[in-house]
Amino acid sequence: MEKVELKFLRITYSHTHAGAYALILSELHGDRRLPIIIGGVEAQAIAIQIENIRPARPLTHDLFKNFCDQFNIRLTEVVINDLVEGIFHAKLVLDQDGKTVEVDARSSDAIALALRFGCPIHTFEFILAAAGLKLDDGDVEGEAAATEQEAPPAKKNIRTATPEELRQLLQEAIESEDYEGASKLRDELKRREGTN
Repeated sequence: MEKVELKFLRITYSHTHAGAYALILSELHGDRRLPIIIGGVEAQAIAIQIENIRPARPLTHDLFKNFCDQFNIRLTEVVINDLVEGIFHAKLVLDQDGKTVEVDARSSDAIALALRFGCPIHTFEFILAAAGLKLDDGDVEGEAAATEQEAPPAKKNIRTATPEELRQLLQEAIESEDYEGASKLRDELKRREGTN
């Protein structure tokens, strides 16, 4: 299967899932983004690393890294390897003295560790095709910052919206970086196309 390299882009507060956050990964050589809904604790574990905050005592992900460092274990790669009923699955690819082992992990934990180890993050093309969001016109970070200031598009009942309205709402959601809403709209469009 064809692997696609991703990079961490940002964490945003989820407007559609109370108390949750969206971890946004971006295709390294492309314009698709992969939003993953994570909890507050998981978001904090990632934010602490991104913000270069050093807690007084090691947190769980730091403990894992310290353990690996002590036993000469390297995290060589994180792979988001499956999407089952809307939940992303990941694996850690670890190396110790030339022996490679794969360990199942939650995607949020895998990303938190990838950021600590500085290792690449990959997924497969079929996952990006199913859950990735494509940005039109080469969205740049400056435009992303501007859209965060704008009000989100008006919500409409997606069950009663026409396919044309759904496509318009999807485009507006992507432009306003409401990836969770865009994901729901995309799923509704796919559901309808599957029944036609």
